[in-house]
Amino acid sequence: MQDLAMHILELLMNSIHANSFNIYLTIKNSIKENLIEIILIDDGKGMDEKTLNNVTSPFSTSRTTRKIGLGVAFMKALCDQCNGTLVITSEINKGTKIIAKIQKNHWDVPPLGNLGEMMMYAIGANENIDYQFSYIDDKHQFDFNTNQIKEEITPVKIIEPDILIWIKEYINQGIEGVS
Repeated sequence: MQDLAMHILELLMNSIHANSFNIYLTIKNSIKENLIEIILIDDGKGMDEKTLNNVTSPFSTSRTTRKIGLGVAFMKALCDQCNGTLVITSEINKGTKIIAKIQKNHWDVPPLGNLGEMMMYAIGANENIDYQFSYIDDKHQFDFNTNQIKEEITPVKIIEPDILIWIKEYINQGIEGVS
């Protein structure tokens, strides 16, 4: 995958397919700590111990449309090759938590990518999920919450193309203001 946003979108899609109602995503991008940390928490269907133990294998997937799942396997490989860690905890009917850490200045770390576009695609995939997204650097924090947007735009749906494009731009501008 060409950037971190694509890696994260794969993880978000797993949370969406797990029938989550709430997804919390935090990205910490710290020069001081030489760390990029991605924390993804959902309240989806969760995984049993056997599934959790195999989730980083590309030949393990719950999908019926294909026999391989690469999102978690690619994130694990990226963390391993960039002096990082990937920790996944999950509980049936409670949800899943993923913490991915990578060494920020490692030569194999891909660029961050378009986080606004990543969120736009995730929101567009299921309008009924509530997202809380935070981007944090060494000095600032940008927060985005779909509940607030939905309240402001009612009766317009959040998946209207003009709204999704505005969300993408709003998030990217908010992150630029942080960095």
